[in-house]
Amino acid sequence: MVLKITLKPGEKFVVNGAVILNGDRRNHLLIQNNVSILREKDVMQQADANTPVKRIYFAIQMLYLDESEKQRYYADFTDRLQEFMGAIKDQDIADKCASILADVNDCRYYRALLTAKKMFPFERERLNYDASGADEDAALGMSP
Repeated sequence: MVLKITLKPGEKFVVNGAVILNGDRRNHLLIQNNVSILREKDVMQQADANTPVKRIYFAIQMLYLDESEKQRYYADFTDRLQEFMGAIKDQDIADKCASILADVNDCRYYRALLTAKKMFPFERERLNYDASGADEDAALGMSP
């Protein structure tokens, strides 16, 4: 199966950990084998992983992009997921967490990232923290 990606001028993307910058024109890439690829808009910097769900997302992202540290990132992922699941009561979100865990355990990291991203609005709305993420840990009773 071929993956077709259309890149905007100057758009960055990551392929197997390497950051690549598109030139000054719109381009199309055809990816013909299995690689870990994320567009710049889907890449989270560690400093931006400042909420429980974002920490889960970041750990999955690192599992996806950095195979060499898989054990460390998996331990971080499971710790973060367990903390979050212990603090929520919403069944839909608990089901999403179970789906994420199954996908990560089956090395379907991109799919797990998509599901984690769907939980960002829940976290923002239900836990009532500001956009800067300053009081989200307090809302869950967690430390960074």
